[in-house]
Amino acid sequence: MSLKPARYDASHIQVSEGLEAVRKRPGMYVGTTGERGVRHMVFDIAERALGEILDGRASRLQVALLADGGVRVADDADGVAFGEPDGVGLDRLLTMLHCGTRSGRRMVASFGGGLAVVNALSSRLVAEVWSGGVRETRVYSRGIAVIPPAEQAESSVHADAGSAVADGTAITFWPDSEIFEGAELSFDALADRFRELVFLNSGLDISITDERSPEPRSLHFPPSDGVRDMVAYLDGPAAAPVHSDVIAFAKDDPRMEGTMEVAFRWRDSSEKQLQCFANGMPTPYGGVHALGFHDGLKVALNAYAREQHLLTAADPDLGVGRIGKGLTAVVSVKLDFPRFEGCTRGELGNAEVRACVREAVIAHLGTWLAEHPREAAAILEHLIRRAPRD
Repeated sequence: MSLKPARYDASHIQVSEGLEAVRKRPGMYVGTTGERGVRHMVFDIAERALGEILDGRASRLQVALLADGGVRVADDADGVAFGEPDGVGLDRLLTMLHCGTRSGRRMVASFGGGLAVVNALSSRLVAEVWSGGVRETRVYSRGIAVIPPAEQAESSVHADAGSAVADGTAITFWPDSEIFEGAELSFDALADRFRELVFLNSGLDISITDERSPEPRSLHFPPSDGVRDMVAYLDGPAAAPVHSDVIAFAKDDPRMEGTMEVAFRWRDSSEKQLQCFANGMPTPYGGVHALGFHDGLKVALNAYAREQHLLTAADPDLGVGRIGKGLTAVVSVKLDFPRFEGCTRGELGNAEVRACVREAVIAHLGTWLAEHPREAAAILEHLIRRAPRD
């Protein structure tokens, strides 16, 4: 047996390019080859359409889970041509990784690789564009076009999930069973995320239909009043609110190169619900926006409690544990340059965001408490008398 070390040099390195790399290592692009990975693909497709709505070029998004295992995502924007004069048409978006750029709207539905990743991981994908009464269609298999663009005159409308639109784009894909063996999409998980996006992005209108069962079911999420509505939804009927108003505000702060939207309310409960987001993506491990929110609550509530002599000089300040009793809150920030901690992107790390959110919460909550003395008294009674000490 030779003890001579094996030689390793550049000749041993294998480089996968383009969509070949996606198919070889799908987990790098959609996270997993299970149900969650297929769900990721739905949002990679939906993100383009959601951007059309937020930019004012479309009014609604319609998603359908088809009986044969396909997923159809359609919008009513002006049809996006397969080829564009600048070279970035729908065909390039579907066949080239990282083609195109994220818009500056600060809305992200998915951190995936976009349309090309979905195309590469689909056994079949059909892209349809309606414009001026003409439909153009292209079919792909595992990222490769198998039928060239075909145009045909049609009536001035086409049907998507039960409604008619004059122009628009629809992408239908079938996840490749060689990669996603046995993965079946969860309607409820998709619906929860689309509902969340409607709360976090003003103006979105989304419908989702499940055609896989004998009795199809549908949900419609119309435009919302932002995170204020999200707090009311999270509260549900579980416990009576300590105060009727949902305290909410939105602010643009150039110091953090972004905006914040915050809403919260206390319930007659011992449970705390805090959901934080950065550019529309959940941050389950919190981060600087969550820390700034807690900092602001502590300063504003303790200042008011001492001003109203609800805490004596001998009483310690209310801490996070006591303040959090029965609290339902949503903290959403949208930044030009978000920085996340760790590879899972579950924690926001932009240091300047903490101070910005803290100051905004102190200012807004302090004003609200002063203008609503009866509800302020109810909140402080709830926190001081009934909550355990930290």
